[in-house]
Amino acid sequence: MRFDVLTIFPELFAPHLTHGVTRRAFESRQVDVRLWPLRDFAEDNYRRVDDRPYGGGPGMVMLAEPLERALDAVRADRSEAAPAVIHFTPTGARIDQARVQQLAGGPGAILLCGRYEGIDQRVLDRHVTLELSLGDFVLSGGELPALALLDGVARLQDGVLGDAQSHQQDSFSDGLLDCPHYSRPEVLSGGRDVPAVLLSGHHADIKRWRRERSLALTAERRPDLIQAARAAGRLSKADESFLVKL
Repeated sequence: MRFDVLTIFPELFAPHLTHGVTRRAFESRQVDVRLWPLRDFAEDNYRRVDDRPYGGGPGMVMLAEPLERALDAVRADRSEAAPAVIHFTPTGARIDQARVQQLAGGPGAILLCGRYEGIDQRVLDRHVTLELSLGDFVLSGGELPALALLDGVARLQDGVLGDAQSHQQDSFSDGLLDCPHYSRPEVLSGGRDVPAVLLSGHHADIKRWRRERSLALTAERRPDLIQAARAAGRLSKADESFLVKL
C-alpha cells in the first residue's frame, strides 16, 4: 500500500519512519510513504502556500493552487485512477480501530495535512473523499493525525510486530479495552504482587482472567463500548454473567 503525504513540514515524518518497530513496515515498503513538500508547488519567489482569508479575520488560509498542483502530481505518479484523499480536521470522523483496520487492508491514500486556519474550501469540496479527526480538540496541523494513522496502519501489517497475536489483543481489536499487563519482578515494594493466576501456567484460567479484566475495565471507563459489543453479538453468556456481577 502507498500513502502520499502533502505537507509543508515533511521533516516531521522522518524520525517516525526510521525508528521503532513500525519502521519495518516503512523500510520494507509494505507501507510505502512518500512525502510531497507543498512549497515545491508554489510558483512565486517566496514559495508561498498561504494568504489572508477573504472576509477578514485572524490567521492565514492554505492556498488552493499549490495544493491542486501537488494533488495533480501525486495522481500522475500513482497507478490507480482515483486514490482516496484524506483530510485531517476537527470536523472529521473520529479515527478508531475499525477505521485503521479498514485502511490497513486497502491500497493506501493521499493524506492532506492542513495548517493555519485551514485549507481553501474549494479544494476540499473538489478533492477530499474522507475527513478524519483524532478527537474533539485542535492541533496546529494535520501532520500528527497523519503520523498516528500511519503508525496504526503499519503495526497491522504481517511481520511488523514480533508476535502476530500482539495486535489481535490490542484495545478495540474485539471492541473492548485491553486487559492489564505485568512483567518481572513478581513482587514490587509495598506488596504489589503480580496476580497469581498469571503465574499459574493454567492457560484457560489466564485467558478467562484477561477477558474479565478487559470487560471490567471497559465497563468502568467506556460503557458505550460494552453496549456496542452487546449489540454486535460479541459478548458471550459467560461475559454477560460476569458483567452482571460488577
